[in-house]
Amino acid sequence: MLAKNTQTKALHWLGKQLFNRNDPAAFFDPLLEKLDPMLVQGHTPARIDQIIQETSDTRTFVLKPAGRWPGFQAGQHVNICVETSGIQRTRTFSLSSSPELWAQQGVVTLTIKRLSGGLVTNWLHDNLSCGDVISLGEAFGDFVLSEPPRPVLFIAGGSGITPVLSHLETMAAQDFRAPVSLLYFVRTQQDIIAAERLKALENRYSALTVNIIATHKNDTPRYLNSEDLNGVPGLKARQIFLCGPQGLMDLANELLHQHGVRKADIQSTFFSAATPPLNPDLANQTLGGKVQFAKSSLEASSEGDASLLEIAEASGLTPRHGCRMGICHQCSCRKTSGTVVNRLTGQASGPGEESIQLCISIPHGPVAIDV
Repeated sequence: MLAKNTQTKALHWLGKQLFNRNDPAAFFDPLLEKLDPMLVQGHTPARIDQIIQETSDTRTFVLKPAGRWPGFQAGQHVNICVETSGIQRTRTFSLSSSPELWAQQGVVTLTIKRLSGGLVTNWLHDNLSCGDVISLGEAFGDFVLSEPPRPVLFIAGGSGITPVLSHLETMAAQDFRAPVSLLYFVRTQQDIIAAERLKALENRYSALTVNIIATHKNDTPRYLNSEDLNGVPGLKARQIFLCGPQGLMDLANELLHQHGVRKADIQSTFFSAATPPLNPDLANQTLGGKVQFAKSSLEASSEGDASLLEIAEASGLTPRHGCRMGICHQCSCRKTSGTVVNRLTGQASGPGEESIQLCISIPHGPVAIDV
């Protein structure tokens, strides 16, 4: 019998030989998955190395992706794909570790909060164990630091701390010298995610100031206010990152504007909503129409109250998608005719062929798409 190392080398060699041919990955992946799930080529597999319980409803999953995964920048997101009830489901999460950890140890972390009614987040908490393998997409997103380095303020709420952790770990590792402040809002002290990591970061990283605020410590809720911002030295000179519930970010934007902070100095990201908000400008537009799914030879009727992704799913189709919010572009496809309206901006597309995002496109008259 071959030694374990020899067997592993042989399996990797087999996978390489198979994929040097012109045969599609879909043909060989089922075989490779049985031999070793980490050999699969149709996507990037990532093995669960460790699971850390952060709070009663939040866990950090330490992943070891296949070596070909290209890496990421601090603050970026990834799509993961898992199979639940026989259906492949994709969701977007922020990376909570630093690129240095990936470079040095070949692992990354996703810190995921269980959501009430959340189909995938609950499945991850209830079913994933060490040794399991999931699919990991390439990193994306522009929630990243600008050049040259400037003083930074992070305002985070709840699980919105996850991309901020990636930034702080990276800044500490690179000895980022400009002042860095964190205003982190949690419901109670028991809801602080990565409490020990934050404490350790503040102790070893002298440029960092951490202020954790419990919003429901007393009978009267305590939210972000002007005094919090007044306590940040040189506020108007800072690059500001917002991540958390939409209510917190709306309040932060309003207060920052009142304090004279330029809109160009504020970056935001969140994944708390299943459906992106409807732009108020769409209220006066006549939306809806027939939707033709060309590849599937199906036709559906739209009243203008749903995105093309929702219409496709209601028609029994399963187009590729990720964040469902217009961020990751995983649902991009070809529109062959007709006009759609972007539900985020309220802007209409052209009438001819072009690439659109299903999750944020609403029919504006008859539309044909390659799905």
